[in-house]
Amino acid sequence: MSENSHTTDDGVSGPDAGTSADAETPADARPDAAVDGPHAEHTAVRSLAERAVVKAGHGLATAGRAVVRLAGKFRRGWSKRWRTSLQFRTVVTTLLIASVAVVGVGGYLAGQISNGLFKERLIQAQHESARGATQVQESFSNASVSDQPRVSTYVRDTLKLLEVGGADDNRKYLMLIIPGQNSRLAVSSSDSGGVTSTIIPDELRKAVQGDADGQFWQSIALPTGSEGVHPAVVVGSQVELLNTNYELYMIYDLNGAQVTLNYIQSVLWLVGGILLILIGVIIWYVTRTVVNPVSQAAAVSEKLAAGELEERMVVSGEDEMARLATSFNKMATSLQDQITALATLSEMQQRFVSDVSHELRTPLTTVRMAAEVLFDAREDFDPINKRSSELLFHQVERFELLLADLLEISRFDAGVADLDAESLDIFSVIHSVIDGALPVAEANSSELSVVTRLRNHKCVVEMDARRVDRILRNLVLNALEHSEGRPVKIFVSADDSAVAVAVRDYGVGMSPSSLEHVFFRFWRADTARARTTGGSGLGLSIAMEDAKLHDGWLEAWGSPGEGSCFRLTLPRRRGIVLDHSPVPLPPDGGHAGSSASLSSGPILTNTGSIGVVGALGGLKGSATVESSGVPGKKVAENKASENKASGNHVEGTRPEKVEW
Repeated sequence: MSENSHTTDDGVSGPDAGTSADAETPADARPDAAVDGPHAEHTAVRSLAERAVVKAGHGLATAGRAVVRLAGKFRRGWSKRWRTSLQFRTVVTTLLIASVAVVGVGGYLAGQISNGLFKERLIQAQHESARGATQVQESFSNASVSDQPRVSTYVRDTLKLLEVGGADDNRKYLMLIIPGQNSRLAVSSSDSGGVTSTIIPDELRKAVQGDADGQFWQSIALPTGSEGVHPAVVVGSQVELLNTNYELYMIYDLNGAQVTLNYIQSVLWLVGGILLILIGVIIWYVTRTVVNPVSQAAAVSEKLAAGELEERMVVSGEDEMARLATSFNKMATSLQDQITALATLSEMQQRFVSDVSHELRTPLTTVRMAAEVLFDAREDFDPINKRSSELLFHQVERFELLLADLLEISRFDAGVADLDAESLDIFSVIHSVIDGALPVAEANSSELSVVTRLRNHKCVVEMDARRVDRILRNLVLNALEHSEGRPVKIFVSADDSAVAVAVRDYGVGMSPSSLEHVFFRFWRADTARARTTGGSGLGLSIAMEDAKLHDGWLEAWGSPGEGSCFRLTLPRRRGIVLDHSPVPLPPDGGHAGSSASLSSGPILTNTGSIGVVGALGGLKGSATVESSGVPGKKVAENKASENKASGNHVEGTRPEKVEW
């Protein structure tokens, strides 16, 4: 501590203590202190190492992601190729089967050749070992030496003959004294160099030591210095010298046989690989010969389906594929002739309908003017003529509607129908349709209502209001005509990309066979039903064409005794491709009176025979209807007390008013 520092009795440092503390604080403990010396160098090195590890980790992660992407791309490409190419599947399957066969046969042959080489070399080694052991034993039996050095020299000279006595120069020997014998002339061991007792397995030594007359062998790994090991076989037996028993082992290096085996195996695998390539090429050529005409037929069929009726297959040769191509071309020519004839007939029919419709407009206008004059003066006629003038007026009106439908159909057939699209609120079109259908609803004693989950009853759609009005008016009038006095509901819902309007009635319904023909021209579900609202049988056909002009859907559902439902689905903006409809078909699950799928806590505003169902709570109101059957307009205003009284009140919502 510094000389100016001091400590009080209670252990708290005095004024000078802070100075001394700062002076004694180590440099690496002070944040603002400079760190130098070996510690600083160590910290810098560690920081560099950590950064290097982080960079390496990022690099490995990037490489791993790239590998995963490539693997996924390869797998998707392989899977697509497998699904779409018969030739690819055939070649791959054949190569897999051929590979299994080549590997199996090659492995079996390699095993048989290996066993044959080994057995042949083993038999040769056994014969040479037996002959060598006999020669050594005969030489040892004739030995007459009396001192240790001469015994060792004699043993060495005798055993050296074993190195050159075999079929090759790869034979080595090792002689070991059997433990437990004491003789002053005994030789502990003798070998040909580089061979020790450690390479002899203990099991083999025990077998040789236990049987003086037997010959035993075992495969071993023969060390060869820096080159590693060679396969070898060691053959052992006992010999006797000067009343002392020894273990005599002869080691045969099998590396030559191994080299031969490796060469044979290499040739086998090379031949197998070449065979697989040849099989693949042959299968590819054969399948290509068969598949190419089929692929060509598929391509020509697609072009024919697209309207290119002049396309034909190339015929080459006189084989089965040539006959297939010839038959296919004959079929295509026949289809072209029939399609051309039908197209010509259809064009003539369309031109006839168009010409007749246009030619009838002038006389029809004259007849209508005359019918109007007679209809206006009907009060001055006798009852028979009065009734005749009324029938004439109404039938001319229906004939005019039929003529207008025929003209519209002819425009669709000629491809000259245009879409005059603009952004409008679809509820304004629905209100207009309901206003026009109110007299029919009253005449049929049917209640007409709107069910929606859209707040404020507003949904802007890019559409042709005239065509959408025609579609909905046709659907609503058809529903009222077939409702048999039951309610008719209009379900409306929308999301970001589509809007759907479904018209549901609970009348006689339609059978499955009727649903298949409901959009056909001049078709009626019940030809005996009275035409209370007129109609030409073209309304739904025109409605379908109008929906297609909007890139929309018009779908039908029906069940006998449960009513029917027609659903119109339109994209909210031009260019949107529909893939769903916001309203299910049917929207109420096929049961009358159920609308829970669209509205939660619906409200009901009664305007004469029209009910409007929203999604904000319960309301009750009324509207006046003029004597002529045209509805008047009245504002129905919500009241919180009426919401509670109706039992449909939704907490946290504000009263809303619905105006017609």
